[in-house]
This record gives sequence, C-alpha cells and structure tokens, in this order.
Amino acid sequence: MKIQHSSLSWNGLLLAIPVGIAGASVTLGFRLVIALFNLIVFGQSDDITQAMQVWPWYCWPVIVGGGGAVAGVLLHYAVKLEKQTAIKSDYLDVINARLNAVPTGASLLRACSSMMSISSGASIGKEGPMVQLAALCGSWLARFVPKRFALANSDMVAMAAAAGLASVYHAPLAATLFVAEIAFGISALQRTIPIMLSAVTAVLTMWLLGFRSPLYPLMDIQFPIQVIPLLITILVAVLSGLIGFGFISLTQKSRQLFGRISSLPIRLACGGAIVGALAILSPAILGNGYEVIVNVFAGHYLLPMLLALLALKIIATSCSVGSGAVGGMFTPALMVGATLGGICGVMSQQVGLTQASPWLFAAIGMAAVLAALSQAPLMAILMVMEMTLNSSLLFPLMIACVIATMVTYRCHSPTTYPLIGTHFSRANAKFTFDQTRISDVIIPGACLSPQDSVQQALSASGHKRERYVYIIDAEQRFLGVVSIHKIVEKVLAEEINLDSPIETVMERDFPYVYEDQTLKQGWEAFSRVTLERLPVLNNPQQRHFVGALTKTSLIQQAESFL
Repeated sequence: MKIQHSSLSWNGLLLAIPVGIAGASVTLGFRLVIALFNLIVFGQSDDITQAMQVWPWYCWPVIVGGGGAVAGVLLHYAVKLEKQTAIKSDYLDVINARLNAVPTGASLLRACSSMMSISSGASIGKEGPMVQLAALCGSWLARFVPKRFALANSDMVAMAAAAGLASVYHAPLAATLFVAEIAFGISALQRTIPIMLSAVTAVLTMWLLGFRSPLYPLMDIQFPIQVIPLLITILVAVLSGLIGFGFISLTQKSRQLFGRISSLPIRLACGGAIVGALAILSPAILGNGYEVIVNVFAGHYLLPMLLALLALKIIATSCSVGSGAVGGMFTPALMVGATLGGICGVMSQQVGLTQASPWLFAAIGMAAVLAALSQAPLMAILMVMEMTLNSSLLFPLMIACVIATMVTYRCHSPTTYPLIGTHFSRANAKFTFDQTRISDVIIPGACLSPQDSVQQALSASGHKRERYVYIIDAEQRFLGVVSIHKIVEKVLAEEINLDSPIETVMERDFPYVYEDQTLKQGWEAFSRVTLERLPVLNNPQQRHFVGALTKTSLIQQAESFL
C-alpha cells in the first residue's frame, strides 16, 4: 500500500463533504432535542429566557438547580467511565494526541449532562456539546473509511469538529481557524483545506434546510474609519482583555470553590441554584445569551441594564462552568463582549464623542472578549465578520482582537483551552531554544598540545570517554583533533608507538561551532555530521578553544517542544 505523507489529498476532500453534512445534522438534532425538552417542561420551545417566565420567579432557582443536579449525575458517570478507560473524551485531546477514536459512552453522557444544564437555564453555551457530538460522529464515520485512504481518525474528528462549530455559528472560516489554532496550534494549509471544505459543506447544509440568515445582521451600518471611533475601539479592546483575564480567573476560582463539593450532582445543583437566584434580578442571564445579543443590537437595553447584564452574566457563567456544567463559553463570551461594547458605544454617544452606532462597538466587543478568552484572535475576527456580514468591521476587529488577546496574555492569565497553554509552552520553548547561546550549555573537553604523546591522548580519552581529543597550542588556539580509533589503528600497524607525538596523527580539518552562536545553529551543525560532540571556539579571529557542545545537551534543551 502506498503511504500517504500528507493530509492534503483528494480522498480527504471527498470525505470532508459527508462529514460536513453529518456535523450539521448532529448539531441540528441537538437543537431539536432541547426544543422538545423545553416544550415538555415549559409548554413552549422558545428561548429559555422567555420560557422560564411561565413559572413564578421563586421556582427559578429550583428549576435551574434541579437541572444541574440531573446534569451532575450524568457527568459523574461520564467521569467515572473516563477513569475506567483512562481515555480522554474531549475532541481537542483526541486531535492533539492523534488518538484512534473519540470515546462514545463518555461523550454521550457528557452531551446529555450538557443538555440538562442548558435546558434548565444554566449560563452555558450550546456549542461545546454540539461540536463534541459532531466530532464523535466524525470518529464513527472514520471506522468505515477504507485503509487505502490512509486518513487518520484524528483528521476526520478535526473535520467534524469544524463542521459542528460552523453549523452552530454559520461561520465556516472561523470554525476552520479555530480547529487549526486550538487543536493543531498551526494554520498549515495542508491540514486546513479539507477542514475548510467540511465547514463550508456544513453551512451549505444549514442553508438548504432553511437556515440562511446571519445570526446577528449588521450589514446596513458602516464603521467610520476616524480617530475617535478607533480610539473607542482601542478602549473596548483593553477593557475586553482585562475582562477576559478577570472572567477566566473568576471561573478558575469558581472551580476551586465548587471542587470542595465531592458529589457531582450536588455540585451542579448548587451552581444551578445560584444561577437561578441571579436570574431573579434579570432572567436575561439564563441560557447562552443569544437572544440578549439580538436585543442589544436592536437597542432594547438602556445603559443601566447593560451594566447589570455584564456583571451578572460573568458571575452566572463562572458559576455554571465552575460547578462543572458541560457546555461552551463561546456564546456567553459573545454576550459579555456585546454588553461591554454596547456600554462603551452608548456612553461615547451620550457624551458626544461620536455619532457612530453603539452597536458597531457591541460587535467589536464580541470579537475582543472572545479573542481574549480563547486566545485565538483570527478565529474571533472572522467569526464576528461572518455572523454580522459587515465587512467594514474588519479593520477595527483586527485591532481589538489583537490588543485584547495580548492584554489577557500579558496578564499571565490561565487559558480557557488547556491545549492553548500547551501550544504556548511549545512556542516559548522553541523561541528560547532559538535564542539561547551555545556558551550557556558547553562542557569541558579533553585537550592536549601537539607535542604530547599518543599515550597521553589514550589516557585523556579514557578519562573523558571521548572519541576525539582536541589539540590546542600554547595560546589556547584550536588546531585540530586526534581520533582514538585512528591512533589504535596506527599503533597496531606499528606506524607509531605510544611515545610518538600526537601531531603525527592530528586531523586539522574538523567541524566546530562558536560560543556566540545559537542552539539552533548548533543543531544545524550536528545535522551535517555524525558526531556526538563538537568543539566550541570563542570567535573566528582568535579561535580559542572554550569547551565542547554535545548532541545530548541539545536534545535535552529541545525536548520541551519536539
């Protein structure tokens, strides 16, 4: 069988189409199940912020808490199953580790847990379980792919995950970049082309089924490229970065506090009860926040309400995520960003700084907070552009997302996605490797003068356990090396004896490196030879011998990113 050395192939492109259709179908099915559940419990399939109001306000904590308890039971069994099998179920881990398959049982249990949390009003996004189920579907389809296609299961999972995310947000390019940035840590063309086709197919499937409109239409308003609006954009970006850092930190703290409760059902019930209690102040914080964003763009909220929603949504989402509810943070992050941008836009308009629509800044805030939380700015830029279909936002979105990402990163924030931390660590380790000087890792080397005897060379070699002994003159200048194998060969041939000077067998043409070169340059030098050690000189002019560089030391420095 011919081995395929690249994931870019016609086979991969052909498979991306059915994977995209399957991903869209799974996410649509998840939506229908939630709508059916709401119809049974609340008598209507409307958004949870409306459906919940058929019950008296004092029932809300019980409903959200009860849903959390059921979700906790399901999640308890999912975690137990994962521990028994010692296999992670998250699709990002499957892609990153290139595992054989997405575990079915744990994934379904987690999806059902998430469904209970979402249906009962937990402040959590739907995209997490939708994408996980789409990835699971891709893993199932991979079982039927002929071996001659030579396509890894993890590549099918990546296509399906992109298809799921694309069908949730109608944003195929953003979904492609999300999988590339988060799961792969790269945007390599060979891996993104089949993923992109799968994501596009998923959106086309949604269009054929009647879901054609953008999620948040904002096409009729143009962003003015002027000084004041751009300064407001920078302000939104900085605040988004700080809120992103605070949001992630609060979620981490919430996890620590809820972690003290050993029982998953009780833990999720407590988280649900808190969210339900907060909903008494404003039911708009329930659910993932989609309807709230629509209302923000429609101008239905005044400044005090936007401020309240911003604070309450952050707290509610932190409680839901911290208690262990299965779901995503995408749409909650979009809602937080929309309210933040809306606040900045409304206040700027009220004080007369700009006449630009405040909802343009709401869209910019959506992208900025999403970029800060995900540390994937390209994905955030393209997702908001695709969701609003407003091309005039490209420039301000680029500014806002880059600044927000950097602010959160420079605050040394923990990451929402653990794989982001892994990619950052690898990138930082690679950067450190490329910048570290050889002088930082050199070791002493066995060296003699040209007049020393062959016997001394053998003794030095045995003491240092080196194949080569370095030869230097009285001024420490490097002259060459003597090979112990060559010495033994000539002694046995009786061409020299143990008292002969080593300059008679010295090799003058021998590779070396300089101490001010980088480890990357040292690595390149080793790639051209089969040696374990290379002599290190101080500079090309003086050529003073300062020590030796070993291949082992380079490998130890590089193991953190290889």
